[in-house]
Amino acid sequence: MSDGQVNDSVELADEFHQVFHEIKAEIHKAVIGQEKIIELLLISLFSKGHCVLVGVPGLAKTLLIRTLAQSLNLTFNRIQFTPDLMPGDITGTEVIEENKDSGRKEFTFIKGPVFANIVLADEINRTPPKTQAALLEGMQEYHVTTGGKTYDLDQPFFVLATQNPIEQEGTYPLPEAQLDRFMFNIWVDYPSLDEEKEIVSKTTAYQNIQIQPLLTKKKIQQLQALVREVPVPENVLDFAVELVAKTRPGTEIAPEFINKYMSWGAGPRASQYLILGGKARALSQGRYHVTEDDIRELAIPVLRHRIVNNYAAEAEGFTTVKLIEMLLDQA
Repeated sequence: MSDGQVNDSVELADEFHQVFHEIKAEIHKAVIGQEKIIELLLISLFSKGHCVLVGVPGLAKTLLIRTLAQSLNLTFNRIQFTPDLMPGDITGTEVIEENKDSGRKEFTFIKGPVFANIVLADEINRTPPKTQAALLEGMQEYHVTTGGKTYDLDQPFFVLATQNPIEQEGTYPLPEAQLDRFMFNIWVDYPSLDEEKEIVSKTTAYQNIQIQPLLTKKKIQQLQALVREVPVPENVLDFAVELVAKTRPGTEIAPEFINKYMSWGAGPRASQYLILGGKARALSQGRYHVTEDDIRELAIPVLRHRIVNNYAAEAEGFTTVKLIEMLLDQA
């Protein structure tokens, strides 16, 4: 990399740090609290990942995501997943229309709600696997296929799926292989008493909140490319890979409690997302290098949905989060 390229990267890194906090401040105009969640969403976006948000209804998940889209000047669509939702309801359908010039009838593709920069897949576990797969193709490949034709999705493309942890009747839980495509699994918890008091006070009075768009699509893509350029020290790379490898029961480096309480460990995608997320987190804090602390901070949202505990763990109260914390204590 030439001196000019280095200087450009440093300037862009400084801009990343500044704009990251400006976006957070803009979102906080409409959303009270949820500091950690906002940071994780932005880290995922700039890492070109996707997120699952798990939380009970009424915790402002939709407001948060819509405000995020407004602050980034991106298009936003919300899809309410239901048992009768069909793949075409997401990707779009072909309809027969008459060509005004030729007078002949021909198929025209009508784009579905997946054609937006930010897509909220609300209660994704309420729709059958075939419909879930229609969205997952777009997440992985950045295009959708319908009627034998492929249509590219607009970039940047960011999917946030929500799940309700309480009502599980009539749901179709995402298989582990599909959950693995989401960078983070984020638990959205209840607000504190002070935050809830502020929420009630503001939302029950007149308010006219104006969210200012801070970035262009081109700039977002530049910042996403910058994340890939951040160097990772060898010891940090070793730390991330070994942490993931230790989640796999039956391996040489797996601790005894992993062999006892785990059925399945995380795959290589977890290591990739730990490093990518670590790069974005470093930039968000004004650093152009990744540390072990970056990996530690992202370990739970990256690993929580990629490991499966067994009956012994459930019987003794060892959740996946507890097992990850035990691994971090030993690391």
